[in-house]
Amino acid sequence: MHTLDTESNFLGLDASRSSLEGSKIAIVSAPYERTVSYGHGTAGGPQAILAASHFVEFWDEEFQRDIGKDIGIAALAPIDFTDATDEAALSLIEDQVRRLLGLNKFVVTLGGEHSISAAPVRAYLEKYPEITVLQIDAHSDLRESYEGNPLSHASVMARICESVSPGRVVQVGIRAQCQEEFERIRKEGIHTFFSWKIRQGLYGQSWMERVLDALGEQVYITFDIDGLDPSIMPSTGTPEPGGLLWDETIRLLKLIGKHRHIAGFDLVELAPVAGTPGPDFLAAKLVSKILNAAFANCQSGTDAGAGSEYTY
Repeated sequence: MHTLDTESNFLGLDASRSSLEGSKIAIVSAPYERTVSYGHGTAGGPQAILAASHFVEFWDEEFQRDIGKDIGIAALAPIDFTDATDEAALSLIEDQVRRLLGLNKFVVTLGGEHSISAAPVRAYLEKYPEITVLQIDAHSDLRESYEGNPLSHASVMARICESVSPGRVVQVGIRAQCQEEFERIRKEGIHTFFSWKIRQGLYGQSWMERVLDALGEQVYITFDIDGLDPSIMPSTGTPEPGGLLWDETIRLLKLIGKHRHIAGFDLVELAPVAGTPGPDFLAAKLVSKILNAAFANCQSGTDAGAGSEYTY
């Protein structure tokens, strides 16, 4: 597996902190775009995040660490989807994530459209059979199929629920869905925290604690960037009003990182807009923040080395 050099990897890390052998974290770029239904451009998301990350500070004053230095982050060359669509494309992603998990890496997958998330979840389930999936998103993505394609971005959570018990799926920020999805949530027992209910205080003042209570010990996060409000994240295919804001998102991630084991995550649906670098930078910093939350309880140095398991 070929890794990117300092000029193009995550954070612009030098070779001593970005080799696959010496890093605990591995970043998979999956620039796959096939089923987007409104705005386009998600295929450019991974490269835009990596490029913007070069302007994110190494040191995080909130977590008081330089995670690239402490843990090491290797960014792999993008997956080539030239001759692969639908299940064949998902298989390419799943195979790469599975190989990295076999090397005891913490894997971050950058999309691309949201349909790609089914692949890393399948790989993670082999290592963590009881894993909970936390979906931060504007949309439920629970349609059985969309525009005739069951592997659509609008059906990704329906596919994930075929391998993960619906009761182990937790959705946060949902504010757009069809009746089929609404009824499926109630019928199958999916834990859904609607954005409008959060805003109106209908989950109480401790809605984040309720999210935490719904999660198991091992958590995989699939983060659709449109889960954020378009006032801070306009560069996405379907920007829905009423989304999460930065500070509350980071508070939620910190809470989960403190009390649960974030085992891996993906970030999808960034559609870069030329001349508008702010959203790209936000996405890159969000990747850094999730990593810091995931490793907040992990010891630095040799205990967190590339060949070891997590040490809390």
